Amino acid sequence: MTVDRSPEVPGTVVVTGISRPLGARVAARLADDPRIARVVGVDAVDPSPELAALLDRVERVRAEAGAAGTIIADLHAEAVVHLAVLTAPDPQHGGRAAMKEQNVIGTMQLLAACQQAPRVRKLVVRSSTAAYGASFRDPAVFTEETEPREVPRGGFARDILDIEGYVRGFRRRRPDVTATVLRFAPFIGSTIDTTLTRYFAQPAVPTVLGRDPRLQFVHVDDALEVLHRSVTGEHPGTFNVAGAGVLTLSQAIRRAGRVGVPVVEPGLSAAAGFARSLGFGRYGLDQVDLFVHGRVVDTTRLIEEYDFTPRSTAAAFDDFIRGHAGGRVVRAEQLAAAEAAILDGIRRVRAAVEERS
Repeated sequence: MTVDRSPEVPGTVVVTGISRPLGARVAARLADDPRIARVVGVDAVDPSPELAALLDRVERVRAEAGAAGTIIADLHAEAVVHLAVLTAPDPQHGGRAAMKEQNVIGTMQLLAACQQAPRVRKLVVRSSTAAYGASFRDPAVFTEETEPREVPRGGFARDILDIEGYVRGFRRRRPDVTATVLRFAPFIGSTIDTTLTRYFAQPAVPTVLGRDPRLQFVHVDDALEVLHRSVTGEHPGTFNVAGAGVLTLSQAIRRAGRVGVPVVEPGLSAAAGFARSLGFGRYGLDQVDLFVHGRVVDTTRLIEEYDFTPRSTAAAFDDFIRGHAGGRVVRAEQLAAAEAAILDGIRRVRAAVEERS
């Protein structure tokens, strides 16, 4: 059966990063679109059985994103969706060095392959609002033109800046390709498991004393919709993707039915170490700075260009709450360990102050 396709809909799409939930769900959704003839998923790691079940209509190739050059050329790919971006280092798989290798070097190699592939006419790259950094000097609201006031401390944010720099170079070399960069706010929802959702799932949530940052989220289903529209439509440029409105950290903690535990900032790092020991996730400087300073972005360009409005930050967070009702129980000895870690951080700060005085 012949399927009528509008000129902007590609016939063959390559999606990187399908071993992770976002990549797998994007590839599966594109494969379900009758206007797209072929979807090929690329990843160096096999997806879990749960994710593999979503990919029955997706061709899978095991390879690093950076080694996808021959794949893109051999498949005559018309669109590439680059989602193989790690948000945090994995100590068991090379740590920060491996993360930077995949994020920065892998993206550079992928873009070089796309540049040499004459049939590629659409590129969609996952980015993050972390590109703006997070500091006390930030404006109230970031637009796509806002430059970070200082280089972000976190490795993920620095990788994002490098990735976007490579995309700008690609645009200059291949102006015939529609290149879309999507700066996503942190994902949230009832069906995902991330560092952020594990943070809010803790019964006692560490916060920074004297800080109540403004936060924005994007529901993962709305992120999928924007990614799908980016592939099937013509949307060149860079776009903030977030839910309207904000929640302060204290509001989010109360909505989730949790208890905030205010600590001084060095103590937050100690509490983060405790959280890692419980399996709640990996917390780096990107997350710590977000919980200290917050970040709010303007989404006017997205709404006008895509004719689509993501659900509000509050609505997205409420869906997360519905999906994580009850949360995880922490034993008394684990709470005692958390309290000890926090108090140790406070003592270190006091000692440092006394040494300077």
